[in-house]
Amino acid sequence: MENQLVFNDNDPQTELSTLNLGPTHPATHGVFQNVIQLDGERIVSGVSTIGYIHRAFEKIAEHRPFYQITPLTDRLNYCSSPINNMGWHMTVEKLLNIQTPKRVDYLRIIVMELARLADHIVCNGVLGVDTGAFTGFLYMMEYREAIYEIYEEVCGSRLTTNIGRIGGFERNFNDIAFNKIRKFLDDFPKVLKEFENLFNRNRIFIDRTRGVAATSAETALDYSWSGPILRATGVDYDVRAMNPYCSYDDLDFEVPVGNTGDVYDRFLVRNEEMWQSMRMIQQCLDKIAKEDPAIFHADVPEFYLPPKEEVYNNMEALIYHFKIVMGEIETPVGEVYHSVEGANGELGFYLVNDGGRTPYRLHFRRPSFINYQMYAPMSRGMLLSDAIINMSSLNVIAGELDA
Repeated sequence: MENQLVFNDNDPQTELSTLNLGPTHPATHGVFQNVIQLDGERIVSGVSTIGYIHRAFEKIAEHRPFYQITPLTDRLNYCSSPINNMGWHMTVEKLLNIQTPKRVDYLRIIVMELARLADHIVCNGVLGVDTGAFTGFLYMMEYREAIYEIYEEVCGSRLTTNIGRIGGFERNFNDIAFNKIRKFLDDFPKVLKEFENLFNRNRIFIDRTRGVAATSAETALDYSWSGPILRATGVDYDVRAMNPYCSYDDLDFEVPVGNTGDVYDRFLVRNEEMWQSMRMIQQCLDKIAKEDPAIFHADVPEFYLPPKEEVYNNMEALIYHFKIVMGEIETPVGEVYHSVEGANGELGFYLVNDGGRTPYRLHFRRPSFINYQMYAPMSRGMLLSDAIINMSSLNVIAGELDA
């Protein structure tokens, strides 16, 4: 009976109503739809669709040089797009066997953990809104804006960042960027603590979230869940810890886990992950101070775009620039998979290369797409108001559904 409607036309005591939940953003947090049947306000059955974006990113990527795929990854989970960018660059580096310097790794971790913070700020803030508490959302969004200002200082963009390059970053971090990062680390802990005080012992919030959509670890694993919603069930799987990349194994951090897998535990896990992200950023800042401040990319001139002033004045740089932009650099034949811990779970890139200027095949493992598959069967028996909160706690991002 999973993911299908039921009809009780022969039962005179039951009159079911059919409701389109979405595809309007205030109802579903994105342009996806659930056709549900209600007995009063209780959900009897439902059918989910993956959305109405239809962008065909994977096929578009198969017709683009490797560099020009980065802006496509921005538009998967656009709440934490730098993680997507870094994941793609690391996948290509795995294919090309590029080893990045430690300073590049630490800079990437800083950017990725800032992106995780921005994503969790939105998710937990909106969960508060859906339970009737608007104050926390307004308070926290000021600090998502502070993160966007850091992005802007690093790369010039805010939401869809196109940040970084294969081999590192397109420019070094300046003093203004580092000062903004340090100021964020100084200011945000107090705000996060106050945000937790607004909700963690709030009777209304707890009554609306505790016990709602409780999920066992076995069921979550059966549906291939990953990320905070899996860890909320008690499974301590985190790609950063289990399959370290980008020098995460140099850092000291904990993997927060819950017990019941309900909406309240998902909220608590994301809150604790924000504390851990700040802890990791501070460690990276400390480690960067011991590295050569001039290094911000690997020594791979055949794949790294040279600075514009060199392109204008140096023939060799001009040639490299032309070959890289036009995708004329030879790449090895191979098949690689690389995954990173996205804000919503394991974000993977499966790349098959035939040596041409574009990928032969490319597939994105999008955590929201996989996590969403359980929404309809999980909603059966819920009140409609609880189904909205459940969807909010899954943090389904439409860009990761219909890619």
